[in-house]
Amino acid sequence: MDTEKCRGILRVIEVGSLSAAAEQLGYTPSGMSRMVDSLEKEAGFPLLTRSRGGVTPTEDCLRLLPLLQELARNGERYDQLTAEIRGLETGSVTVGTAYPICYRWLAGLVAAFEQRHPHIEIQILEGTSTRLAAALKEHRADFCIISRREGDFQWLSLRSDPMVAWVPLGSVWAEMDVFPVAAFVSAPYIATYPGEDIDATRMFTRLGLTPHQCFSSTDSYATCSMVGAGLGVSANNALVRGAWTSQIRILPLDPPQAVEIGIAVSPESEISPASKKFYEFAKKELCGNEEAPFHQS
Repeated sequence: MDTEKCRGILRVIEVGSLSAAAEQLGYTPSGMSRMVDSLEKEAGFPLLTRSRGGVTPTEDCLRLLPLLQELARNGERYDQLTAEIRGLETGSVTVGTAYPICYRWLAGLVAAFEQRHPHIEIQILEGTSTRLAAALKEHRADFCIISRREGDFQWLSLRSDPMVAWVPLGSVWAEMDVFPVAAFVSAPYIATYPGEDIDATRMFTRLGLTPHQCFSSTDSYATCSMVGAGLGVSANNALVRGAWTSQIRILPLDPPQAVEIGIAVSPESEISPASKKFYEFAKKELCGNEEAPFHQS
């Protein structure tokens, strides 16, 4: 099977539009339509349901999706490896991070990598650790800085990151030296990413505690603003902080809680040549640059 066709229909499914996928991949809409028609003829049944709202995969297509993804990934690895054998470099790397503190360092890292490998495209992906781990599993990401998650990937441990409490300045909690974890059960709690598998949620599950949730947000800055306004308290990773956290007080937890931060990449047997180059480059940068957020001596 033509792996380019696999890449094409996967992009159509991702964006939900033949014309949008065609524009992104450099095809005409009619060319993309012919590509899908060819795949459907090879399969012997429809792969897409077309409507005014766009296109969606059929049930039969969803059954084929893991195989289509694997074929597309192997096609990309083949193209990169044959180019490397010919003395050329090509490919793309999707880099994810769950921590905004990494953005500036990643931007510098990408710029330095691009100077040495100008034909390898780098894309940045943002998300929670669990979402990024899923992206690795589904091969939508190649290199992620996350807190440790279960999964079949290579893991490079960088540091232990304590969990902390965010409390309003001027509150009774701000007078404490440490914040008892059990107090989250009674204090008004502001959840970030409610219902999602984030480090704070995992901590409460591990301890058998249910916080007294009164408010929620899908953004750490919004949570911080709500804490600063005196609406309640919250729990977060110590790494999740910025200039905006000056409006709150950050307290260590009692008993102390921590998560392991590291780099997750595709397994050795699946990592593409471009991703492997970026991973090796990043490891050297972490060891040699004292300004890197996770510098290793």
